[in-house]
Amino acid sequence: MITVFLAGGFGKMGRAIQQMIQDAAGLELVGILSGSSHESELPVFTSLADIDVTADVWVDVTQPEAAFANGQYALTHGFQLVVGTSGLQTEQVTTLKMLSEKEQQSALIVPNFSLSGVLLMQFAAQAAKYLPDAEILEIHNPKKIDAPSGTARATAQAIAKARQQVPVATNTADPARGDPIDGVDVHAMRLPGYVAEEEVVFGAPGETLRIKQTSFTRESFMGGVALAIRQIDTIEGLQVGLEKVL
Repeated sequence: MITVFLAGGFGKMGRAIQQMIQDAAGLELVGILSGSSHESELPVFTSLADIDVTADVWVDVTQPEAAFANGQYALTHGFQLVVGTSGLQTEQVTTLKMLSEKEQQSALIVPNFSLSGVLLMQFAAQAAKYLPDAEILEIHNPKKIDAPSGTARATAQAIAKARQQVPVATNTADPARGDPIDGVDVHAMRLPGYVAEEEVVFGAPGETLRIKQTSFTRESFMGGVALAIRQIDTIEGLQVGLEKVL
């Protein structure tokens, strides 16, 4: 039995994870960290100092400002760490990486728990070898604070790394052309009615290629969350991306 502690357990993602763990074989939720009190059959804590339970894996789906402190607490208190919160700064990720190595605890930061989202990034990297000109459009619900999303950033970085030719189109610093991330323009939209959607558009002389992934409900993320929990002990130190445990 793998025991789990969940930070951010009463947001939409957190409630979905609670249900997933309840239905899953071999997983047990033993405690929840929340910004406010909630009625629950499980222990609910509103501050790190109050936590008096242990678990194999700490799953964090809070906001970026809380996830960094939570991650430090988890790694120094015997938890393996799965972070599903995007928006952590580079220096924060570096700190968590150093801490995971020092404490000899595995850590995984997952920009997107959707398996189809992970495949999109892999397909985009493959296409970028032959079609270097690409732009990304990502759409999320209005409550998603960070923009562009962690998934879009990871996709842009994968495209840039895979390119074998210099793209023809360049960003002229016009805001309408998007936010250039490693030379890939990213456009972020926040609209009601969406959960998560990403599309990568490649252009070449006489042809285009579009790769698109849509999550209609948060259920699309649950398979990835379960996979990360079950496989976290197969990695060393801190890794980024669900593909590290596929």
